[in-house]
Amino acid sequence: MKKIFLLSIALLLTISVFAQSDAADESPINLKIPSGNVSGTLSMPKNVSGKIPVVIIVADSGPTDRNGNNEQTGLNGNIYKMLADGFAKNGIASLRYDKRMVGQSKTANKLEELRFDDYVDDAVGLIEMLNDDQRFSKVVILGHGEGALAAMLAARDQPVKDVILINSPSEQGDKIMTEIFKTRPQYQQDEFKTWLDSLKKGKTFDNVDLALYPLVSTAKQKYLMSYFRYPPQRVIKVMKVPTLIIQGTADVQVKVADAEKLKKAKSDATLITIKGMSHIMKEGPADKDANLETYANPTLPLKAELIPDIVDFIKKN
Repeated sequence: MKKIFLLSIALLLTISVFAQSDAADESPINLKIPSGNVSGTLSMPKNVSGKIPVVIIVADSGPTDRNGNNEQTGLNGNIYKMLADGFAKNGIASLRYDKRMVGQSKTANKLEELRFDDYVDDAVGLIEMLNDDQRFSKVVILGHGEGALAAMLAARDQPVKDVILINSPSEQGDKIMTEIFKTRPQYQQDEFKTWLDSLKKGKTFDNVDLALYPLVSTAKQKYLMSYFRYPPQRVIKVMKVPTLIIQGTADVQVKVADAEKLKKAKSDATLITIKGMSHIMKEGPADKDANLETYANPTLPLKAELIPDIVDFIKKN
C-alpha cells in the first residue's frame, strides 16, 4: 500500500513538472459577431522578446472545437492543441477557436441559418483583431481539411502574410460528395443526383431518406449550397501571398493528387508531402479502418516532420 502511495505521488509530481514546463501561456480570446461571439485560446510562447508571428488555426468540417475534437464524428485527437504547443516551442504564437455553435462560440442563429461564408467571416474578424495587436510581427492563417478553403477565402484582401493548407481538398464540395456517394447503393446514388440538382438550382427539399439524413438534413441544405459555390483550385489561383501546401500520404479522406492540383493552380506555392501522415496529421496505418481508429487517440503525437516544416516556412518568409 505504501509503495502504491509513493508511486502515485511520484506520478503526480511528474505530471506537475510536465505541466509547468509547457512552452506557452494561454489566455481566452473573444470575437464579437452580429449574432453572438467566437471564443478561442491565444497561445503565447514563454521566454520570447519582441514581435513574433501568430498563426490562426481554421478547423476542419463539422462541429469541431478549438482543440480539434468533434464529438459528432468521434474525433478526439487534440490535434490543434498539439499544433499550438509545437508552435510555442518554436517562438510562434497561435490562436485556435471553437467553430460557430460549438463549445463557447455562441450564436442566436439556428443551424439552418448557418452558411459556409460565416466561417470565412469569423476568420476575417480574427485576422483583423490580431493584425491590430502590436505583439505580433505578422499574421499567418492555417486551414485544415475543409478549413483550408475557409482560410484561403479569408486571406483575400486581408493583411495575411502566409497561408498554410494541410490536407486540403482540391475539388468543389459537390464533386467531393459525388465521390462519396459512389460507394453507396445505387438507389442512394440516384437520390443523391436528384437532390444535388435541386440544391444547384437553389431549391431545398423535405423528403430525405433516413440513411442520407446526416449528410443532407433540411437544416444543412442551405449551408451546402453556400459551400458548393467555391472551387478551391480557382480560389488558390488568385491568392497573392506565400502559400504552403502540406499533404499526408496516409490520408484516407484527401489524396496527394489533391495537393498536386492545388500546386498546379498556384505554381509558386510550396508543396510538401509527408509520408505516412493521416488526415489528422498523425501516423496513419495503411488499412483504412485502422487509420480511422487513430482518430480517437489523444495520446498519439503529430507527425514529427509537420511542425518543423511549418516553422521553417513561416520563418523563411
